[in-house]
Amino acid sequence: METEVVPTPAGDARITWCRGAQQAHRVLAVSHGAGGGIEARDLQALAGVLPTRGVTVALVEQPWRVAGKKVAPAPKTLDVAWTALWPVLEKPGLPVVAGGRSAGARVACRTARALGVQAVLALSFPLHPPGRPEKSRADELTGAGVPTLVVQGGRDPFGHPDEFPAGTRIVEVPHGDHGFAVPKSADLGQEEALALIVDAVSAWLESTPTDG
Repeated sequence: METEVVPTPAGDARITWCRGAQQAHRVLAVSHGAGGGIEARDLQALAGVLPTRGVTVALVEQPWRVAGKKVAPAPKTLDVAWTALWPVLEKPGLPVVAGGRSAGARVACRTARALGVQAVLALSFPLHPPGRPEKSRADELTGAGVPTLVVQGGRDPFGHPDEFPAGTRIVEVPHGDHGFAVPKSADLGQEEALALIVDAVSAWLESTPTDG
């Protein structure tokens, strides 16, 4: 792994590059949510496996997280930072898929058109605040304008898989919560849940055309 600090108008961001031994055919750039960092189990699972399948994973830490702050700034500030670091993600000269979990997925969707991304991976997309389905953020998701894959826990309080708009390409992680944790009583173990995520994302990436 290689770490790179990237100045942005919102402060320094940090990219952790996870590369495999074989030549990569694209970059998957993923950021964290508002309540955690790149140590999230799904991000780490992707970073641990996808590089062996020809995908360079770039784990992006937003400036507020790098600065040690506990509360994420306004969405506009998140978008500004993500947009500013995008040229660094394109530097390897490979097609780039944007993504993230939770708030990071929202950023990827909101900026997709402007940045000309290849596709968007939305992990645990927060379709609405818990218990507030009327506060839908579906327009952010559908407004991405590029092929989008949603990976959602079956018991995610921020939006169950069956609440998403018709036509959404979605992979359900049975029994998973917003962090894709599954209860011990589930018929799907934690490692199996993570493997499901990795395999689904890998297959989707392989099937998603690039301009590169």
